[in-house]
Amino acid sequence: MRAPGVWLRTLSALGLAFLYLPIAVLVVFSFNASRLSATWQGLSWQWYEVLWRDEALRAATGNSLLVAGLSTVIVLLLGVPAAMGLELVRARWRRVLEPMFLLPLVIPEVMMGVALLLLFVVLRMPLSLTTVIIGHVAFNLPVAIVVLRARLQKLDSRLLDAAYDLGATPWQAFRRITLPLLFPAILGAMLLAFTISLDDFIVTFFVAGPGATTLPLKVYSMIKSGLSPEINALSAVLVTVSMGLVGLSLIFQRR
Repeated sequence: MRAPGVWLRTLSALGLAFLYLPIAVLVVFSFNASRLSATWQGLSWQWYEVLWRDEALRAATGNSLLVAGLSTVIVLLLGVPAAMGLELVRARWRRVLEPMFLLPLVIPEVMMGVALLLLFVVLRMPLSLTTVIIGHVAFNLPVAIVVLRARLQKLDSRLLDAAYDLGATPWQAFRRITLPLLFPAILGAMLLAFTISLDDFIVTFFVAGPGATTLPLKVYSMIKSGLSPEINALSAVLVTVSMGLVGLSLIFQRR
């Protein structure tokens, strides 16, 4: 009985190493004093200082934070009522509506980017940060709905029935019972949507216009001219922030 346990632990360790060893190497080499990314010449913070002084990167970071923040707010405003609506409708309509809401999760991002680009062209809508925000809402909304519905399905419906029996209106029941119980899932969905939006490249690549360069697009343009230790530093910051936000999202969802 012990041998399978050893093999499972070994395979798990190998899987984790496969996933996180490249990230660890990236973070270590972001402190490399050498200008050559593959040559180690000692520890240094200089590339983080260069990163801090880069005005173009700061502008791209501001765009990314603006897009992620606004798209996350819109996703929550649309996702909470959509998730509750899916739980309240009849099973027959739910079987029809669920695939429609969840379809963006299974569509390849390239196809989604092209579809959004064609939509904006048909609508004669100039590509800008606005189109980027719309694109991020499109692929983040299903994620938020999945997280929120998972929490809604665990709520005790008898609490709402008791509130109605005591004279509460639907709005009062939502504000005092459903919303507080749903709040951890709302925070989890918010952090998850913000993280996905902050890291997205493919959809943003198709729907971003002049002056709408986000951080992933900026990193891609820097890589085309050669791998710089500054990119290692920037990637290490992005990985740390993303993992932190995803970790917080999981903590809130468990609560």
